[in-house]
Amino acid sequence: MALENSKSKSRIPYIPGTKPSIKNAQLLVSTGMPSLDYTIGGGLPIGSIFLIEEDTYGTYAHVMQKYFIAEGIVSNHPLLIASQDTELTTLLSKIPAPITDNVSEPNIQSMDERMKIAWRYQNLKTVDSSPMGGRVFGHFYDLTKSMDKKVIDNANIMQWEKPMKNIKNSVFENTAYEDLLKTVAKTLKSGKFFTSDEPNKRNVLRISIDSLGSRMWFCDTEESTHADIFKFLYCFRALLRNSFAVALISVPTLNFDNYDNFVERLEHLSDFAIRLESFAGSAKETNPLFKDYHGLLHIRKLPALNILAPHTPESRDLVFKLRRKKFIIEILHLPPEFDDTTQREQDEILNSGCSAGRKKNLLEF
Repeated sequence: MALENSKSKSRIPYIPGTKPSIKNAQLLVSTGMPSLDYTIGGGLPIGSIFLIEEDTYGTYAHVMQKYFIAEGIVSNHPLLIASQDTELTTLLSKIPAPITDNVSEPNIQSMDERMKIAWRYQNLKTVDSSPMGGRVFGHFYDLTKSMDKKVIDNANIMQWEKPMKNIKNSVFENTAYEDLLKTVAKTLKSGKFFTSDEPNKRNVLRISIDSLGSRMWFCDTEESTHADIFKFLYCFRALLRNSFAVALISVPTLNFDNYDNFVERLEHLSDFAIRLESFAGSAKETNPLFKDYHGLLHIRKLPALNILAPHTPESRDLVFKLRRKKFIIEILHLPPEFDDTTQREQDEILNSGCSAGRKKNLLEF
């Protein structure tokens, strides 16, 4: 009898667009980018916060937000989108359309190109975009095409843009944080997303907060701004821990001084944290080593949920590039060394010259 009760308590509800983790029995949702799902351990666990430390201009962080929203629409997950910098109509007009055909893009190289690449580079792995071995989890999207307006209109999308101004006795100096918290709590309660609720059909709420801490979120002093963000994330995390919801938050951390370990404290209050380092305007933009990429992706934090240690990615040397149709995350590979390069010839001459002119030490044996 006790065994039957334990099985009923541990039963994971079936929700479209989710899958149970084989490592810690957590229910996962896709970020909308299969390569990122694979990197962080399979997906985002229910009740977690994914923090993106924005790049210099916020370009690539906003692309990742669009993937997250698009995955929610395709998976029929309700969405709560919060932004004070971008209007919802403008944001939704640029959501990428899903790729409906099942034919994956072949990675074809000519025989001549394969012969030029050294064997040690040819065997290196990139981030696997299908870690489930053929099982469909997550979708692929085309950035050159916008999602059908009818599909977006039929989706369950809630909007938060500007706070109410009649909030009194707020614990925040900027009342926008408290108004957003109240909106999140009201949405979770009305949609029966709390774990204590018993809806007829269980679903997952996706929360997307764009550029939290931007100039629109500032207080009179930077100290007050830091305090408001910390209090907001602490309360927000408590709400998510007891609900079927997942959040993706982007923060322009470059706008803040890190005198009080602001960035590290943000990461501590989040479950996942990555930092996007764009090459735009930096010396790495002209470095031949990074000529095929647009930036570095730094994994700052991975959670340890129901396990003793967090997921260990295959490599932490990750890069990203924005192509015309898709955003790609890969493992950083050194460029191949070709046989006909002058660099190799110079290295061979230098090595042979050094060995020929070297005098044997009497101590060598």
